[in-house]
Amino acid sequence: MSLLKPLHGDEPDLEAHLATFFEQDYPNFEVLFCARSANDPGMLVAQRVAARYPHVKTKFLCTGERTYINAKVSSLEKMAAAASTDIFIISDSDVRVTPKYIREVIAPFSRENVGAVTCLYRGVADEGLWSKLEAAGMSIEMTSGVLVANMVEGMKFALGPTMAVRRKCVDEMGGFGRLGPYCSDDFLLGNWVAAHGYEVVLSDHVIDHVILNLSFQTSIRHQVRWMRSTRFSRPKGHFGTSLTFAVLFGCMAFVAALRLDLPHLAWLLLGWSIVARMVMAAVVGSAVIRERHLLRTTLLYPLRDLMGFFFWAASYIDNHVVWRGQVYRLAKDGLMLPASVREPEREPAVMT
Repeated sequence: MSLLKPLHGDEPDLEAHLATFFEQDYPNFEVLFCARSANDPGMLVAQRVAARYPHVKTKFLCTGERTYINAKVSSLEKMAAAASTDIFIISDSDVRVTPKYIREVIAPFSRENVGAVTCLYRGVADEGLWSKLEAAGMSIEMTSGVLVANMVEGMKFALGPTMAVRRKCVDEMGGFGRLGPYCSDDFLLGNWVAAHGYEVVLSDHVIDHVILNLSFQTSIRHQVRWMRSTRFSRPKGHFGTSLTFAVLFGCMAFVAALRLDLPHLAWLLLGWSIVARMVMAAVVGSAVIRERHLLRTTLLYPLRDLMGFFFWAASYIDNHVVWRGQVYRLAKDGLMLPASVREPEREPAVMT
């Protein structure tokens, strides 16, 4: 198995996160790192970590100048060409895993029709209210949405923190380079694999996704960008998400009941919406993602649920995102265009 790790700069605790990928309970695997430059700070950290695990085959690559708008795709293309195996496990630099990660993620590939595997993830935040709220949304709101999508139509997409895929599936969809101009490379990778008749499996394995956005501004900006990207990737599902923000409806019911001079009913309805969201957080947190800070997440989630509506509403305000310091306009399927470029007329690229 080939672990593909795109890198871009240093991050808090990057060394500890990368080390978990070398400590796998699996007999034969390789780790490939790729950044734009050999002197990238993240690459230097990776080399330092790899030196502690000489028994693990490791390759270090660089792409040079950016080939695609989505620079991560340049790294994936380079690593796929250098990989010596036919199953790629792609993971972000801000995740950490257990020694059973490879063994459990690749288990579904024992079935020939499985083309891709992806994982749920729990948000991990050790400091800052805003990062903890973002982590609660990542652990509960995102997980719940994925589980519902899987129950309704099966997995037709992948989740960025971990995407495992067969080489032949990547070749059949036209190579990683096809993802280059798109924002949601994870969604499209799974979507195109499914479109070619392969099964995309949601693994039982859950990983840690470390929240790096500690301030109010960076956290809000990141969550709105994620919502905006989802709006273009899954427009119908994203629109339907508006019906899931229970605390907002609880607040509306509270105001309506007060206007009808029914204060007891008002407090009952508001309280019900809050308790319902706390119960949901407790169940998903304990039974699905095995949340380590279950009480904290349960208490914070009603507030995050209310905030989630405003992130959802903000996703419709405009079509622009900031990506690596550049402003792009999102078009159909999450295609990223320079803000001044008109959207081309074309046929849909993915299944809806």
